[in-house]
Amino acid sequence: MNVDIVNAIDRRALAGLFRGGWEPPPDVSAKVARIIADVRARGDAALVEYTRRFDDPHYDISRLRVPIPMFEGARALVPHEIVEALALARERVEKFHQRQLHGDLEYTDEDGTQYALRYRPLDSVAAYVPGGTAALPSSVIMSVVPAKIAGVSRTIVLTPPQRDGRVAPAVIFACWLCDVDELYAVGGAQAVAAAAYGTESITRVDKIVGPGNMWVTEAKRQVYGACGVDGLAGPSEVLVVADESAKPLLVVGELLAQAEHDPMARVAVVSESRALLDACAQELADIDVQALPRGDIIASVLERNAYLIHATKRKHVFRVIERFCPEHLSLQVQDPQEYLPHIRRAGAIFVGENTPVACGDYIAGTNHVLPTSGAARFSSGLHTDDFMRTFSVVCNSAQRMAEDAAMLVALAEFEGLPQHARTALMRKADSGAV
Repeated sequence: MNVDIVNAIDRRALAGLFRGGWEPPPDVSAKVARIIADVRARGDAALVEYTRRFDDPHYDISRLRVPIPMFEGARALVPHEIVEALALARERVEKFHQRQLHGDLEYTDEDGTQYALRYRPLDSVAAYVPGGTAALPSSVIMSVVPAKIAGVSRTIVLTPPQRDGRVAPAVIFACWLCDVDELYAVGGAQAVAAAAYGTESITRVDKIVGPGNMWVTEAKRQVYGACGVDGLAGPSEVLVVADESAKPLLVVGELLAQAEHDPMARVAVVSESRALLDACAQELADIDVQALPRGDIIASVLERNAYLIHATKRKHVFRVIERFCPEHLSLQVQDPQEYLPHIRRAGAIFVGENTPVACGDYIAGTNHVLPTSGAARFSSGLHTDDFMRTFSVVCNSAQRMAEDAAMLVALAEFEGLPQHARTALMRKADSGAV
């Protein structure tokens, strides 16, 4: 597969790489809106109808709520090595996210006024876990463990059933492992609508998190306001920053790994070393892509959304990072500390040849629910704070109120809000302040 090398300052050649934002086709938005409205109107009946249409033709309401078996039953569902790997992933995710917790902030000013910032968990969260053709138990861990650490009292998992109507066994085991409260075999826009608005069988939640396809993501966008969402996840992305010390085989390996996710994935390498880029181009040319598993998907990405970028100056490398805001940034350079202080926009960074992006997908402990489509410019990967909310507390001392009353009155009257001013005047009168 031939991929051309382009210059880092050629904006036209890189327009596709830098294209950001969530822009689903108009017909998808319209269809999602109809599904959401239908679920709101008909509840469980609509869930059954759409699941029969898209997933399991024999689906009925008895299959919606899936029991989560006890340990022995759950463990027996999956191979031993998968049990061990998922347990390790859960342990590391818990360790990394536990350290993110905040304590409440409290202090008293000199005049006796008291301030506080309180952190409180959300009451309920739905984790969307993609399924159907592939089981993604790792997404259960990434979404549910931080919620449990934050103190969320009710966590539910929504995942589409397989063609036989069952939930993937590894997903069921992951639900047991993460102490999920409720598991539902329903996916797509209809699952998002059910979580946001509720049905006869599914009680609405405060927030929906987790990755999904175009239909799921557009549904999350449309229900925002009825509940919270973590973000709008587009196709997978990786940018490899490599220097002359990098191994072309490892660099290309990261491109292929992200390319197999989705035909719309975007993959790129930026380097000051033309020799390294030439070697990567040759590696790609020598690969029989169609012979690879998921070869059609990889070929589609390499043909349309793969970039080898030559930067003649270090500042151009950083400019590419800043404009792409990649979901995954692989830093395959001899001295990472020359780069890291200058990087501001990335979903997650994987440093060195011993840290493939895939370790972040599974067992590093960091979260794999990350911003895409340029959203790393203003948002972050899933973390414990996503399952918390805060509120401020202030308790004025008598001295503070007396001293502030005149300024409160002035500001309120300036903005045309006389009843606001009156609340300050009442206290001014009581305090005897002039």
